[in-house]
Amino acid sequence: MTMLLKNAEVFTPEGFKPRDLFLSDGKVFVLSAGSSETGKASRIIDCKGKVIVPGFTDVHVHLREPGFFYKESIATGTAAAARGGYTCVCPMPNVQPAPSTIEALQVQLDIIKKDARVRTVPYGTITQNQDGRSDLSDMEALAPYVCAFSDDGKGVQSADLMEEAMRKAKKTGRLIVAHCEDESLLHGGYIHDGAYAAAHGHKGICSKSEWIQVQRDTELAEKTGAGYHVCHISTKESVSILREAKRRGADVSGETAPHYLVLCEDDLQEDGRFKMNPPLRSAADRDALIEGILDGTIDMIATDHAPHSAEEKAKGLAGSAFGIVGLETAFPVLYTCLVRKGILSLEKLIELMAVNPRKRFGLEGGFIADGQPADLTVLDLARRDRIDPDSFASKGRATPFAGWNVLGKTVLTIVKGEIAYEETAE
Repeated sequence: MTMLLKNAEVFTPEGFKPRDLFLSDGKVFVLSAGSSETGKASRIIDCKGKVIVPGFTDVHVHLREPGFFYKESIATGTAAAARGGYTCVCPMPNVQPAPSTIEALQVQLDIIKKDARVRTVPYGTITQNQDGRSDLSDMEALAPYVCAFSDDGKGVQSADLMEEAMRKAKKTGRLIVAHCEDESLLHGGYIHDGAYAAAHGHKGICSKSEWIQVQRDTELAEKTGAGYHVCHISTKESVSILREAKRRGADVSGETAPHYLVLCEDDLQEDGRFKMNPPLRSAADRDALIEGILDGTIDMIATDHAPHSAEEKAKGLAGSAFGIVGLETAFPVLYTCLVRKGILSLEKLIELMAVNPRKRFGLEGGFIADGQPADLTVLDLARRDRIDPDSFASKGRATPFAGWNVLGKTVLTIVKGEIAYEETAE
């Protein structure tokens, strides 16, 4: 199919500009507005009043397959991604079998090839059992097929093991992507060790359990020269440590998630849809995260989309599984709460969600120019919507944003020049 997207405001390095886009053979070609290329397109879509951006990329999702199909599948998870404007996702390796060998990874790759609606580039594990403690995975064999290496869900507990992993990963040209959590400091906690936990009798997770490993790992990255990326940053100390490591020249980067930027412990309710790991922290932590994305310390926003069954999320803060869904809510929540309130520019948000993740992880695309992959998202910024989990494509329904009224809606997602999601097709 050839396609012409007309009359849109298109994201460019110089800001949004009126352009027409011609799509052919999976590539995009930028035309001046009102171009005469109209007759060459087999389909013409009028995008007047809308913006076109590079498709979003999420380097931190859980698609649960193989092994946990009842929570999510590659088919449903990537359908949710397309609905949220994502054209590329990177699923974490806490699946069964864990992708620590090429044979185990192939199980996942086969499902991706059959069912994925968007580009899907998985992780390999750091350790053989994806437990932060066992021997290292077969990184050399995995490297050509994975985006990076992570044990997400488990922090690597030994500094010696992490140093060995960094040296091994560096040889493959892949990043180490770390879930930073010192298990000796958890003490059975499940929400932030702050005012809400104290007032309601909950066991808390201290901030140090995160930042102490960020500190250790950034020093190791500086020592080894390895590329290192911090998952789901939630504390002000982690932001400061990452900022200083960058100033020293370490090859480090980091992400945070929408819920940490717009919520804090003051917003907690006695409901499993407010439970995730790391937990919602203090207002001061939230403000530090916002400062971190504004000054470039935090490089990107990832959702940590983590679906569970309704039963697993129905046991309150103490008993529910950790994790919320986020692929279908990320852009409208961030646009409404940060861009519309003047905290962040739309251009900066697109960099955080679409440009920087691809750049850091070596994924193709991320900008709109002649000959680039036709991975595009069309947004209607004026559209008002109410977040309704029952309408999600994801099997997961747990979100702290349920019932929120938001602005900004994905109306079209294009992957490799083909339509992966179109609002009118529902």
